[in-house]
Amino acid sequence: MLGKMLTMVAICAALALAGCGDSDDSSSTAATATEQPAETTEAAEAAPEGTKPIVTVPEGPAPKKLEIEDLKEGDGAEAKAGDMVTVQYVGVGYDSGEEFDASWDRGGEPFEFELGGGQVIPGWDKGVAGMKVGGERKMIIPGKLAYGPAGYPPIIGPNEALIFVIDLEAVE
Repeated sequence: MLGKMLTMVAICAALALAGCGDSDDSSSTAATATEQPAETTEAAEAAPEGTKPIVTVPEGPAPKKLEIEDLKEGDGAEAKAGDMVTVQYVGVGYDSGEEFDASWDRGGEPFEFELGGGQVIPGWDKGVAGMKVGGERKMIIPGKLAYGPAGYPPIIGPNEALIFVIDLEAVE
């Protein structure tokens, strides 16, 4: 119940924040393993299919731009704006290092949303685009593309960066 409530609040907050922010394009392309610190690459191995991934926080300050790393490349349909996508995910606060939400913890019930429709935080709309069904992606989302200065007290602090590992299950 708490997970569903958090999801609904997250959607409402994303809608409220969709119009906020600056015009800076805060995204970056997928990084190669050589560009990542060893502890990030090691902790970012794809989870066995159908299991909840373990997410660890890399050392150092949170990035200022969206960081995307494909842990497993999918071979199905590619997600694009306007598509309904179905995902499994785990979210961890960059500052706290604590998991704050995971679809896996709700009986494995996946989450569905319209990509690019402002139904989720901007970092998800930008970071899920381009994934292929069957893929698993790690995203480190800066605070301005997450919940911004308001945060989501008491779970997510003001301007806190978030780390998500997302498995793309379907694209419609």
